[in-house]
Amino acid sequence: FGSSCCRLKFHPGCGSRVRQGQNPSRLLVQTHPMDCPLGTFIGQETSLIEVLNARVPASLELQDGSVFHGFSFGLEKSTTGEVVFNTGMVGYPESLTDPSYAGQILVITFPLVGNYGVPAEGRDPLGLLSSFESDQIHVKAVVVSDHSWEGSHYTSRTSLNRWLHQHGIPGIYGVDTRAVTKLIRNHGALLGKLLVQSDATNSALQFEDPNLTNLVASVSRKEKETFSPPEGEVDENTFMTSIARDVVASGAPAKPWHILAVDCGVKNNIIRYLVYRLRLRVTVVPWDYDFTQDEFDGLFISNGPGDPQMCFKTVDHVRTVMQQRPRLPIFGICLGNQILALAAGASTYKMKFGNRGMNQPCIDMRTTRCYITSQNHGFAVDSKSLPPGWMPLMVNANDGSNEGIIHHQRPWFSVQFHPEACAGPTDTSFLFSQFVRNISEPMYTGVTTIPFSMPTIYHKVLVLGSGGLTIGQAGEFDYSGSQAIKALRESGVTSILMNPNVATVQTSWGLADRVYFLPVTPDFVEQIIKRERPDGIMVTFGGQTALNCAVELEERGVFQENGVQVLGTPIKAIITTEDRELFAKAVETCGYKVAESACCSSVNEAVAAAAKIGYPVLVRAAFALGGLGSGFCANPEELRSLVQVSLAHSSQVIVDKSLKGWKELEYEVVRDANDNCITVCNME
Repeated sequence: FGSSCCRLKFHPGCGSRVRQGQNPSRLLVQTHPMDCPLGTFIGQETSLIEVLNARVPASLELQDGSVFHGFSFGLEKSTTGEVVFNTGMVGYPESLTDPSYAGQILVITFPLVGNYGVPAEGRDPLGLLSSFESDQIHVKAVVVSDHSWEGSHYTSRTSLNRWLHQHGIPGIYGVDTRAVTKLIRNHGALLGKLLVQSDATNSALQFEDPNLTNLVASVSRKEKETFSPPEGEVDENTFMTSIARDVVASGAPAKPWHILAVDCGVKNNIIRYLVYRLRLRVTVVPWDYDFTQDEFDGLFISNGPGDPQMCFKTVDHVRTVMQQRPRLPIFGICLGNQILALAAGASTYKMKFGNRGMNQPCIDMRTTRCYITSQNHGFAVDSKSLPPGWMPLMVNANDGSNEGIIHHQRPWFSVQFHPEACAGPTDTSFLFSQFVRNISEPMYTGVTTIPFSMPTIYHKVLVLGSGGLTIGQAGEFDYSGSQAIKALRESGVTSILMNPNVATVQTSWGLADRVYFLPVTPDFVEQIIKRERPDGIMVTFGGQTALNCAVELEERGVFQENGVQVLGTPIKAIITTEDRELFAKAVETCGYKVAESACCSSVNEAVAAAAKIGYPVLVRAAFALGGLGSGFCANPEELRSLVQVSLAHSSQVIVDKSLKGWKELEYEVVRDANDNCITVCNME
């Protein structure tokens, strides 16, 4: 049944117990989840052949003649649709209930699906399903490599198999989804049929292109519905998957702005975002509703499935509003981006295989910042067809396709991705802020400028090296420093390296232009600065030793006196991260918390701080190499002994609330001048 279902003798994936029967050639099934085919054999002796035959064969047939064999789960029925793939590692409950997937057979590229089950179908105060994007599953079928019959998560209330069966949706597992994805990537989206062997209707099933029908009409509301923000204070984290607060919410008027949202397949989370986060009163209307004569403060055009050309009524209504009320703010998401473009006079086209996933990079054309976005669309706007007055707002960094449009003067803009989907998680929430500001300030016209400074040409840069390394120590500063030296050489900058350890990559012959095998101390570094007269200095490639040295040189005024520019992380940022109190204040400004702690310079101060925080505590020496003078203390006696050792290595010790037993995740993050960040690696 696969690695997440039954193996002979034991089953780690779903808790079954299978042992050898009285007859050596037979197996006794003791326990097993009932919705798995092996569940029919509980308490019986069976054979391997009977176990394998319990699976229901199924196949995925594509329009190009390709056939992929597997086994059925969910509802045992055959179906047809457009085969597309999603690259998300998690989020299948949200994806399967996304109306934008209507008419499609979804291939999930992550190898194991269903391992955390499906949450309860509870509703929030707005009457919306709190853990799903709509009231039903919209995909025609699901294709996975490996399927888990039982989920393991504290929110799980049912299995993926049972959930699909309840909603009448078929699935197939045991398919090489890598091969299917490569096929779609090379040939484009293909029509497909999911055929279940037990379904007698297989022979009559024909390929059907869902894009030839009006999918929006099938998923849109039939009647208009109004959602209002609740009275009083609201804990937005109850309804949102992000903890960041929107700056616009605090400045909302006493009477909520009224937004008219066109439902082309709107996701629940969009409504929650508008109502709970932005405190707006939202009236959601069907896709073909004539809103041209209605009164509202802003127009929102939602996401949805299929070809935007099918939404001709919506396009006509939007075009009429643009002509009659040119100062009315308009904001569109996903299909809304395409509808706004068509209303403006631009054109759209069907993409080869579309963009579907949670990690699509989009570049803001105004600032060149790159954002990680969640997407689900098979059509796109042709940027070259935009009429005068319009310009591309966002562009996809992978394929160069349009990801948003904006008008030069009017308060009209839209994006192709989902800013409410928390892919960043809240990197693009400013788009909602801009929409609300367009409403609150009718004469407001957003002008984005990029901070610019004349480039500085550096001729010679001093690099503080990694220092001594012993066997077993990590050499991250050594290899990162060597990469910095290579980058300086490629830029035509003379590199001067200070590193006391000859056995490092940094000190390899021919890498740096000049190497000083001297200790990285303030006095030696000052001497080299006065001798070499460098334009700049890099202090982040020598570990804690180089950081401490740089802080002391800054306090002495050596850098300013000799005209040396600190490149990379500023000294102020180094001090903020090293000083626990400053670091805690900086983290609080971001809306997060750190473990309770105190900075102490004596044993008595540490004892008093620990008494206030509560034992056990973690003691660390500030501004010191990792591990020096650090440890856990369960009582004042242990604390006094350890603090004396810590103060021998540093003038300050940090007493933290112990988080022993918690899991720590550490990320190495690289950030460029445009505030684009990538995580190089993570450690657990």
